[in-house]
Amino acid sequence: MKKIFLSIVVLFVCHLSMAQKPEFIKSMGETLSQLPTCKSVADFQALGNKFEIIANSEKDEWLPLYYLANCYVVMSFIEQNDAAKKDNYLDVAEKSVSKLIVMAPAESDVFVLQALYFIARLVVNPTERGMEFSILSVQAVSKALALDPTNPRAILVKLQSDMGVAAFSGQDPKSFCPQAKELQAKWDNFKPKSPIHPAWGKEQLEAILKGCQ
Repeated sequence: MKKIFLSIVVLFVCHLSMAQKPEFIKSMGETLSQLPTCKSVADFQALGNKFEIIANSEKDEWLPLYYLANCYVVMSFIEQNDAAKKDNYLDVAEKSVSKLIVMAPAESDVFVLQALYFIARLVVNPTERGMEFSILSVQAVSKALALDPTNPRAILVKLQSDMGVAAFSGQDPKSFCPQAKELQAKWDNFKPKSPIHPAWGKEQLEAILKGCQ
């Protein structure tokens, strides 16, 4: 009962704080609305620059830094061939992720993002970085799930990781398809804390389910 009461209080304070910052909500909403149109590294970098401007003016808000880091993680994934550029993008992301962990250590999505950052570092050079960064990503996802076992993005990233390990070790990744279908059935039950809180992941899950057919 005490935990439930504290959760309600935290949620109320969160909404109250945001309600007192209509300009912040507006600028974040307008910037987030541009996310679906981003396709290239240049697109994501331009969007990241906008989140950085918001972050610099709203130093007590963690969400602009979250989306700034997310843009640079995505940039590293879509950069085709240049490993040095990938690492440069991730150097930028790392700074924001480090700040996020200090600013919002109770936010599950912060550690989901940290897990993605570690996976992106691994992808740059799987041969040399595989063991170190796979362990770090698993640890980050575990923290995310410990903070919120219902976080669909944490469940999704763990599922993607488990399927990747299965494929690498010669097991059938499709053995995880029932878990993917279960997550799909529950996805719409998960409600973000506000319209500007993280809500991504459904498209990635649908991609997994296509591979299960």
